[in-house]
Amino acid sequence: MMKATEIIKYMESLYNEEQRQVLMRFFKTGKGEYGEGDEFLGLKVPQTREIVKQCKDCPLSEVPELLMSRWHEVRLCGLLLMVSQFERLSKKRLEYDGEAIRKRDEILTMYLQYADRASNWDLVDLSAPKILGAWLLLPTQLDDGTDSHKLQVLDGLARSQSLWRQRISMVCTWTTSQQGDASWCLRYAEMHLHHSHDLMHKAVGWMLREMGKRVSMDLLRGFLCRHAHEMPRTALRYAIEKMSEEERREWLRFSIKSQK
Repeated sequence: MMKATEIIKYMESLYNEEQRQVLMRFFKTGKGEYGEGDEFLGLKVPQTREIVKQCKDCPLSEVPELLMSRWHEVRLCGLLLMVSQFERLSKKRLEYDGEAIRKRDEILTMYLQYADRASNWDLVDLSAPKILGAWLLLPTQLDDGTDSHKLQVLDGLARSQSLWRQRISMVCTWTTSQQGDASWCLRYAEMHLHHSHDLMHKAVGWMLREMGKRVSMDLLRGFLCRHAHEMPRTALRYAIEKMSEEERREWLRFSIKSQK
């Protein structure tokens, strides 16, 4: 059973300067960019996933040390360890098991506590749907059975001043849409509709597209009828990506006409 210090030491031994430079450019770590100050070891995601497999039984109590690391890949390792443990506790036979529910809630609470450590879009996208999104669909001991606490959690993330917490609130709805529930996606797409950052425009459009594909294209079209005239161009383009070329042109024309 590996400890956080051992995991970090091993990951640091895999340092790759050439790949590090590639990742720092790709994840916009320059001054004034969204990933400013993020530091990389130069590990590829499959390498980190393999490490997670090797230390999947690392105690949850060790994960905060990984999440507080300066290294992007070490933080990703911590997040993926939480994903792995959450998924094991979410198997069908454990869905209503009291101890499994308690442990899932513990992972969720830790995830929210350290949400700011998911400080780039890949860290959010690889963790939010599989932890927070899955938690929305499962029994919890943190709620009274009315989903009011779940709504409170997501609203808190959406209304925070943190870009990454805001993205978590949007991207986690991928899971709820996959299970046929469009309500979470529609709520937070509307809430983030006028966000100023391109990363949120992409997230909103992406989640709307997935909702349309997984739940109902008519629901997506209804949302666009109400909001296409005010949507950022990037969000609209992402949302209509799976439509026919003719329909895409119509929505883009509608948007241009409405904004004149």
